[in-house]
Amino acid sequence: MVPGVSGGTIAFISGIYEELIDSINKVNLGTLKILRKEGFAAMWISVNGNFLMSLLLGIGISILSLARLIRHFLETQPILIWSFFFGLVLASIIYVAMKIQRWNIGKVLLLILGAFIGFIITTLTPQNAEVTYPYVFFSGVLAICAMILPGISGGYILLLLGMYKPVLDALHDKNIGVLATLIGGAVIGLLSFSRLLKWLFDHYESLTLAVLTGFIIGSLNKIWPWKEVLSSEMINGKLKILDDKSVMPFSYDGEPQLGMAILLGVSGFLFIVFLEKLAKQKSN
Repeated sequence: MVPGVSGGTIAFISGIYEELIDSINKVNLGTLKILRKEGFAAMWISVNGNFLMSLLLGIGISILSLARLIRHFLETQPILIWSFFFGLVLASIIYVAMKIQRWNIGKVLLLILGAFIGFIITTLTPQNAEVTYPYVFFSGVLAICAMILPGISGGYILLLLGMYKPVLDALHDKNIGVLATLIGGAVIGLLSFSRLLKWLFDHYESLTLAVLTGFIIGSLNKIWPWKEVLSSEMINGKLKILDDKSVMPFSYDGEPQLGMAILLGVSGFLFIVFLEKLAKQKSN
């Protein structure tokens, strides 16, 4: 619901990322064989059904209950809500980095590389694209990969590829061909990329965590509260920012709301500290 904040980042913050990747990997052709031979209960256990159902239920409740509230704050108090999420993500970087065992020069270099790539992605300029079915499919693959990568928003990738408006138009016009192609690309991308991530976690967990932590660090540029708008466009009756750059609060063209921004940033940071302490208590 918050453009620029990746679902993968939130999964990292809440400590469910590796279980999410593992559960997605369990959904394959073998799942159908288990369903046919052993029944629904065995299949449900094999795909970690309780976890996936809990996750989907939480997503559904969030969309139904928080969508309008989040949109309202993004439109009326963008600095304050971005400050809260900035503190949230900043704290998560620290806790994720603490999970990396035995830091060395290689892991530091991978962290820097991940941060550089994440930062460059946040500075790219959206493109205009010709809407063809292969391109729509390719966009679906990239967007879903970004969605499960910490630090990179799937919606932002669609914007960069010039597919954000065409996808909204397809939803509005009920263009089944475009939507089915996009979903097909997303399914293929999700199943294939999650397998790559699982393999990386199984064989190079600390190195993978270093790169993903770098991605999150680089993405902080995207959710920096104070922005100067460079270009925008009316999309389906709403003003959509296409390109912007981060500025210091005192260079911001408007009321920087510095005091409240700092307060909410600290609140977001402390919220993660609270979640981590709660997780340790439950673990004990």
